[in-house]
Amino acid sequence: MAVTLEHPESTSDLSAHPALSSRAAAEAYIGGVCFKVGPPHLIGAELEWFTVCRTGRTARRSARRPATDSTHQLFTGPRPTTELLAQALGPYAPRAIAPDSPAHALPGGSRVTVEPGGQIELSSIAVSDAADLCARLRADEQRLRELLGTRSIRMIAAAADPARTPRCQLGLPRYRAMEHYFTRIGPYGRLMMSNTAAAQVSLDIGADHAELTARWAALHAVGPALIAAFACSPALRGAPTGEWASQRMRTWLHLDPARACPPVADWADPVTGYASWALDAPLLCVRRPEPAERVAWAAPPDATFGDWLSGELDEVIGRRPDIGDLDYHLTTLFPPVRPAGYFEVRYLDAQPGDGWTVPITVLEALLSAPAAVADAMTAAGDTSGRWQEASRLGLADPELRAAAVAVLEAAAAHSADPGPQLRTAIRRCAAGRAPQDESHHA
Repeated sequence: MAVTLEHPESTSDLSAHPALSSRAAAEAYIGGVCFKVGPPHLIGAELEWFTVCRTGRTARRSARRPATDSTHQLFTGPRPTTELLAQALGPYAPRAIAPDSPAHALPGGSRVTVEPGGQIELSSIAVSDAADLCARLRADEQRLRELLGTRSIRMIAAAADPARTPRCQLGLPRYRAMEHYFTRIGPYGRLMMSNTAAAQVSLDIGADHAELTARWAALHAVGPALIAAFACSPALRGAPTGEWASQRMRTWLHLDPARACPPVADWADPVTGYASWALDAPLLCVRRPEPAERVAWAAPPDATFGDWLSGELDEVIGRRPDIGDLDYHLTTLFPPVRPAGYFEVRYLDAQPGDGWTVPITVLEALLSAPAAVADAMTAAGDTSGRWQEASRLGLADPELRAAAVAVLEAAAAHSADPGPQLRTAIRRCAAGRAPQDESHHA
């Protein structure tokens, strides 16, 4: 299992790929690439932090803020430029911001990437257990903080930026096309790109189709309960009015439902259902070799990948899609659980402090054995499918609060080492307290 789903940005990735002969061939390809079965034993994660450039002037301004404004105080300061980030990261800088960088992995194996709003991300290697993964990520996080500190850049552990206006720092063709596309729909795409951060966990698909189906169902069933358990982004600068426990998840639910909210409950089989949905999802961008305009990768409006495949866009795009185009299209789909040769759980807020270790431990335990998967389904109860309510109400909803406790207790029962942090999270959820209520440090 490879954890990072690459987002090729450069025109060097536009070399010839095998053609797609038909829709049936495309669906079969998606099923084989996205749902790779094999003995499940690996886990990985992607962790994101906001970055703030700390100058003497912003530090003095921050010191004058009242202590009660601690969340906003953390974000006092501008976003660092990509040039400054590249200088700080040196040989670890991703090629998206430093084309000539060797892009070395950090000592624990993680690769560094940069998100559109200047968020910094660690993409781990895949390892055999959560304890090893957390130890590696802690070491890499510490090294990353040290590197950024050489240029007075601070990392902030939060899921939403409550203070700064959304601003895209990366001028890559992909992100220009995304801004162009999402702006036509509403404010949520821009907010998602620039002002949110997540904790993502990646787990193997399963040994066979039966296990694949069970693990897929469990990850979706526990989704609302886990969103409620770990929701910690009530404030998001630029968001429309409305109180939400997870403003970050709100952006995903509303940025483009056709791209981010698949009707999984209606699918008799996740493999065929996802493949068909993916082809009928809107085109976000079309890679071109020479992006000469600001939105040169912009896709024709109201077109799907299936339209392109069937020839309906021949006059607009001038060619049919190949497998490389389909691979890229799959990276522009944002469901809560994305199959990418492994299951990428995308619905969790970035956590305060080192709270990210808890969802990693929980998800590993819930999929550790068939009995654990069954217990996860039971613990979720009737909250499966309550994505909107979980994101908006969090633990304030009694049913979701009870399900959150039950799911975390099921994880503790099946974990080889639940540890004190998971036990604390169970007590916190039972009391209806959000993660930020107990941890206010970065």
